Amino acid sequence: MRGVYRSATFALSGGVALLVCFGSLGARAQSTTSNIELNPIVIDQSDGSATGPVQGFVPKRTTTGSKTNTPIEAIPQAVSVVGREQMDDQGATKIDEALRFTSGVFTQPFGSDSDTNWFYIRGFDATQKGTFLDGLQNFGYGFGGFFIDSWGIERVEVLKGPASVLYGGSNPGGIVNFISKRPTGERLRYVETGIDSFGTGYLGFDIGDKASDVVDYRINGKIQGGDGYTDLSQEFLGVISPSLTWKPDESTKFTVLANYTHLDETHGGGSFLPYYGTVVDAPFGKIKRDANFTEPGVDDYNREQAAIGYELEHTFDNDWTVRQNLRYGYGDVREHSLYPFGYVPFSEQPVGDNYDLSRINFLHDTTVNTFIVDNQLEGTVSTGPIEHTLLFGAEYKYFNIDQMQATGGATPISAVDPVYGAPQGPMFTPYIDQVLKRNQIGIYAQDQLRFGDGWLVTLNGRYDYVKTEATGTPSYDGNDGSTSGRAGIAYEFENGLTPYASVSTFFSPEIGVDANLDFLKPETGHQYEVGVKYRPTMFDGLITAALFDLTKENVLTGPFLAQYQVGEVNSRGFEIEAQANITEAWRLTAAFTALDMEVKDDADAALIGKRPYLIPEIQGSLFAQYTFQTGVLEGVAVGGGVRYVGSSYADAMNTLKVPDATLVDLKVGYKKDNWGVDLNVTNLFDKDYVSGCQGLLVCSYGEGRKALLKAHLTW
Repeated sequence: MRGVYRSATFALSGGVALLVCFGSLGARAQSTTSNIELNPIVIDQSDGSATGPVQGFVPKRTTTGSKTNTPIEAIPQAVSVVGREQMDDQGATKIDEALRFTSGVFTQPFGSDSDTNWFYIRGFDATQKGTFLDGLQNFGYGFGGFFIDSWGIERVEVLKGPASVLYGGSNPGGIVNFISKRPTGERLRYVETGIDSFGTGYLGFDIGDKASDVVDYRINGKIQGGDGYTDLSQEFLGVISPSLTWKPDESTKFTVLANYTHLDETHGGGSFLPYYGTVVDAPFGKIKRDANFTEPGVDDYNREQAAIGYELEHTFDNDWTVRQNLRYGYGDVREHSLYPFGYVPFSEQPVGDNYDLSRINFLHDTTVNTFIVDNQLEGTVSTGPIEHTLLFGAEYKYFNIDQMQATGGATPISAVDPVYGAPQGPMFTPYIDQVLKRNQIGIYAQDQLRFGDGWLVTLNGRYDYVKTEATGTPSYDGNDGSTSGRAGIAYEFENGLTPYASVSTFFSPEIGVDANLDFLKPETGHQYEVGVKYRPTMFDGLITAALFDLTKENVLTGPFLAQYQVGEVNSRGFEIEAQANITEAWRLTAAFTALDMEVKDDADAALIGKRPYLIPEIQGSLFAQYTFQTGVLEGVAVGGGVRYVGSSYADAMNTLKVPDATLVDLKVGYKKDNWGVDLNVTNLFDKDYVSGCQGLLVCSYGEGRKALLKAHLTW
């Protein structure tokens, strides 16, 4: 991998030269081919919104990387944005599916999971600590988190690398920010229905308009239900998201955002399976990838979830702006399932000719209440030749989780011929039965400096104080304060090229105690990043390449109930990503990631120098779509994609690997006037593969071929 890393370094420097060369060749081509008449390409650079729709595949601005409405190339870290049109063209029906073509992001490591969006960014898990909705954290702990359905989302933004200097603690590898659909002030009438090849169908709507001269509204929702990919799995999902904007004048804007989610399902299978029998053959061969080893008479999952909040913004006569973003969230999740955990008796391989799987009988009842408010003051001042965009903020977060977790007796089940209905043992005394409260307050400042006809400097600092108290089983309390910072520099060339460099420190507060019953310290660390962003002048596009070196410290290591914070993990890598609306007809997105991860310190000295399991070393993807503009095929869209997921380790000692996989996707669609139909097929050739292993007892099959047929209508 170190050879790959060195090659990536040369690729970055060579790529910069190639981009510059490409720009000059394009200009030269225009001057030397005057005998060829080309249709003019109009590049719309007027997109001033950082929360509205993305035109085609190419985003212009973001708030995720700075909390201000900023061009993506002015952020001194890599930022990726996937808009609604790209999600729909690629047939993404979950948010983690929407990021399958994004560099630096590994999604769905445990296969198809209907109730969780799984994200790993630069090798680190962002699923619970690193997800945000409209810039406010969707923090999760244990089984207390929030599931966000993709239907109500306008765009998905990824800030890669540490973000605690802006958001007060998060995944060090990066964050995912879901931007909600919101009122646009224009009439909107849209309905869509679809069904996939597994038997899951849905009906969704999106309606908006002006209620008066100063009030706009929008409401969208979806109901979805049917069978899942694996045996026995079923679901019913209902979501609705109303929003309202009041804008009495050009200086004031008040937007209310709300959402409600109901999810009732029987869990799917295909995960929590042993390495022997999935990645490689067991004596009987392989476990069927659509097999399910739960108990249908016992299995149950119920989620009730709601949130309401607002975004208030007012600009004074001196052009200084105050903002307050606030949200209250409530979630209630009740879950009972049986899942396999190795062969009897909890072993990695079958013992003799006994092919039964051990199972764990698991139950939890979790209620979460959250409240978060972020107050901001933004303004611009000049000091001589330097223009400063200043941001000052104070943020308060409250997280309350009432959780009970228990296990019980469970019967084994055959890996080759499962038989259901055996009585299960009684549930044991809960091993967790507690109420946990966390209060956090942070203050922060940011200065974005522009000077010298192209120089950009970004300076950030933040201090957070966190207090946590848990009562019940187990009980503990603790508090800690921490600072984080970021400094970045960039230069904008007139040809659209912006090289940049940044350094940042981070912290991520932890919950719980170590083996000595000491309250856990925050995870800390630092990142160095250099890269280049290129916005071509010849076509509407954005290309980003980055090299990074990221270290996470105070990592919890050691066996369960005997863990210590002595771990350190380093992640180095190279990412490159291109998004392009080449013409009105052509759209394209491509990405490549090379990742070198290494355990630098651990309670188990034998693990030092090893690579963490589950995370692929190499990823690559390409998706392109062509829409016929004239002729008999006018309105027909044909597209396809290729996704490559490299090999990964299955165990902490790096003795066994999960092989790589190449997946092909297909899209065919037709749109005429106010209606259209689309067919998306993912994993077109029905590749049988394992998406990842988190140890030798927890391997997961990737989803097989799925065809999604949908139709839509506007009026």
